[in-house]
Amino acid sequence: MAKFVVEKSGPLVGEVSISGAKNAVLPIMAATVLTDEVCEIYDVPRLRDVDVMCQILRSLGAGVTENYEDHTVVIDGSGIDKSEIPYDLVKKMRASFFVMGPLLARTGAAFIAQPGGCSIGNRPIDLHIKGLKGLGARIVQDDNSVEAIVKELTGSLVYLDFPSVGATENIMMAASLAKGVTTIENAAEEPEIVDLANFLNKMGAKIKGAGTDTIRIEGVEHLHGTRHTVIPDRIETGTFMVAAAITRGDVLIKNSVPGHVRPVIAKLIECGAVVNDEVDGLRVRGDLRKLVATDIKTLPYPGFPTDMQAPFMALLTTVQGTSTVNETIFENRFMHAAELSRMGANIRVDGRNAYVPGDKRPLVGTSVMATDLRAGAALVLAGLVAEGRTEVADIYHIERGYENFMDKLNSLGAKITRVDD
Repeated sequence: MAKFVVEKSGPLVGEVSISGAKNAVLPIMAATVLTDEVCEIYDVPRLRDVDVMCQILRSLGAGVTENYEDHTVVIDGSGIDKSEIPYDLVKKMRASFFVMGPLLARTGAAFIAQPGGCSIGNRPIDLHIKGLKGLGARIVQDDNSVEAIVKELTGSLVYLDFPSVGATENIMMAASLAKGVTTIENAAEEPEIVDLANFLNKMGAKIKGAGTDTIRIEGVEHLHGTRHTVIPDRIETGTFMVAAAITRGDVLIKNSVPGHVRPVIAKLIECGAVVNDEVDGLRVRGDLRKLVATDIKTLPYPGFPTDMQAPFMALLTTVQGTSTVNETIFENRFMHAAELSRMGANIRVDGRNAYVPGDKRPLVGTSVMATDLRAGAALVLAGLVAEGRTEVADIYHIERGYENFMDKLNSLGAKITRVDD
């Protein structure tokens, strides 16, 4: 197992370029199952999760060619002839479940183990199941696996009790080849939904309303191959914005979409950071004013993203005053609070709320554990300002979702080394 050794660094200064979005590229790769032609995907980040999705597609019979030097993946779906995904791949990544909808539409059957992923709380697949059943699939599931069979998918009205991103994407992909019209109400509105819809429409799908709470999909008989460039990763963008603020630095973040990170921008400004939308990217400065406390509440898009809660909490431990963090999405997403407290933060968790004291005492480096992807990033950022040396273990979580995280931070002046235990 590898770990990051993080030394206290000065203010981060310079430019950094954001990679393609992990949460966009994975469902887009899954959607290639819907066609027997070739799809070329550009700006693909080199991540563990992308590697797993490539393996899943190969296990189904697809031809997959990765060229990470130019961030391209080419997928040829002509050889897909299987309906079951191996358990050893599914357990590595929750996003493996994205393949179920496309596989059901392509082959009429899908057999998949219950998905794995970060332990950030209960993330049931019931809305995925509800949507696919609404399209006519017969589904049997137990604690270990899900089996789906359908003779012909048929368009339907699907209302989601919660605007689940994964369920919206899975239903949208399956409905693209269903007979008739499908309407998803209370759909997720994330930019990744829009990116997937754009990809499917390039393949010949007829999808309208992506990015709103109502999506209409008119099923077609055939989807063809296409080329597509993935949107920039808004969570990586937000993480580097927080990195600039927590180190009281000055960083220009290139290849970013400001409209995708408005809640993060707003909260950084409330804290006293200066954020400017410049020609070349977003410039974040944490060195111009004293940073102060603010309160955050995670919400579905366009609210404050749950994936930014942990990195922002790390920032809040360094500002003046006490902040409140209200987590409404996942019930188990405060595990990083205990690790930050080991560094001296003394955070108090009460149910869905965490109370974060500010800079009464400096953070101190120690050995901590990345309990999940975003928690790991938060601990690295905390290590940049902690006195002494911080060792962050279980960094495979971080490498699942951030491309060249250490190298990008080091290019801005951070002092991080990767050590294989």
